[in-house]
Amino acid sequence: MKKVLLVTASLIALGAAAPAVAADLAARPYTKAPAMIAAVYDWSGFYVGANGGWGSSHNSWDSVPPFLVGGEGSHDATGGVAGGQVGYRWQSGTWVFGVEAQGDWADLKGSNTSLLFPGFVNTSKIDAFGLFTGQVGYAANNVLFYLKGGAAVTADRYRINTTGGALSATTSDDTRWGGVVGVGLEYGFAPNWSAAIEYDHLFMQDRTYSFTTPAGAFFGADRIRQDVDLVTVRVNYKFGGPIIAKY
Repeated sequence: MKKVLLVTASLIALGAAAPAVAADLAARPYTKAPAMIAAVYDWSGFYVGANGGWGSSHNSWDSVPPFLVGGEGSHDATGGVAGGQVGYRWQSGTWVFGVEAQGDWADLKGSNTSLLFPGFVNTSKIDAFGLFTGQVGYAANNVLFYLKGGAAVTADRYRINTTGGALSATTSDDTRWGGVVGVGLEYGFAPNWSAAIEYDHLFMQDRTYSFTTPAGAFFGADRIRQDVDLVTVRVNYKFGGPIIAKY
């Protein structure tokens, strides 16, 4: 009987102590999840790159005094281009501003038979060109749409051949200055690396050239109007951090 009473008393004591022990346990604290961090591409910094593509130079020839005056027709000088670019961009919010210098080798050539002198063929060739431009663009993270404009320079050669292919007259190799406007779409595909496709139109206006024979005698003069269209694919490497953190 005494053993039963002792066991009963012990059970009652344990039951009374259990709520006290539970009350002494501290509640688990609530921990807030860490804030999400979005990686945003940063277009600011110096960059260098390479480009290549296709070009077309539209050339219109007009004979001017002292000989016959009139239009000799037009032709497109087409071919490939390849070169490089270097520039700097800075970003303010979603707007991106920049400056760039680009230089390309070119092989744009074409010809047409003169409408005024049917026995002769007028030939144009662009060996190289350079672009010196400012840029303004709008960035959607790692995608950049931009406009550009500035100065352009082309290295030109003009020849007059017979229809049989013999050289009749030439000008001195010429460097012509004009203007350029362009548009591009660029994509940051890896840290510090981006690729773009770009279209440019060069306004080279018109210029009058004197032609001389291989012997050095005066042959005639032409006013040549020139415009150039370029489509290039570009790859750039940007120095500096590729992304910034946005909370």
